[in-house]
Amino acid sequence: MNALTSRFGGPARRLAAACLAGGLLTGALAVALTGCGIAPTDVIDAGEPASGVKAPGQPAADVQLFFYGPNGLRSATRPAKAPADPQSAIDLLMDGPNHAERQRGLSSVLPKFPGRLLATTGRGTVHLTLPMNAKLLDSASLNQLVCTAANARVPGDKPPGKVTVTIVGGGVRVGPMVCGGNNAFPVVQPSPEAPVR
Repeated sequence: MNALTSRFGGPARRLAAACLAGGLLTGALAVALTGCGIAPTDVIDAGEPASGVKAPGQPAADVQLFFYGPNGLRSATRPAKAPADPQSAIDLLMDGPNHAERQRGLSSVLPKFPGRLLATTGRGTVHLTLPMNAKLLDSASLNQLVCTAANARVPGDKPPGKVTVTIVGGGVRVGPMVCGGNNAFPVVQPSPEAPVR
């Protein structure tokens, strides 16, 4: 009998065996993890901090703007203190892409407007007033405006694809339109059904 067994008996022996097994398991894990071939690295500067993941129970407060990249219209998400309404989102859009967005290859195709664009909202609707003839906008510019306005905080709690955006300017009205994916489409009104005879 060794001194541990004679002095403390069975429970001490079981405790010693458990500690020994735990130590062996920890050593085996350390050897296995260090053998993965992953070397430690320094901090890598890769642009702005990640955003978009919110703590549970926190409302999303990002602003989603739409710019053009190498593969067409792309959304750019920016963190915000509160959800942006269409006017705030359009104002940010008119400032163009920030440094990080330009680094991603994003740019704006919007023309220089002679004044501020004004956005008013209703339940599930946005009305954009331009300081110029709305018919002069090309489809790429319409995509940027419609998708940015529709993805802002619009009364009525409709998803962005159901928010209708109408653009007026110079006595011309374009729309209503919706943002479907990454493009603006005219709202298709169902044709009246012919009476059944």
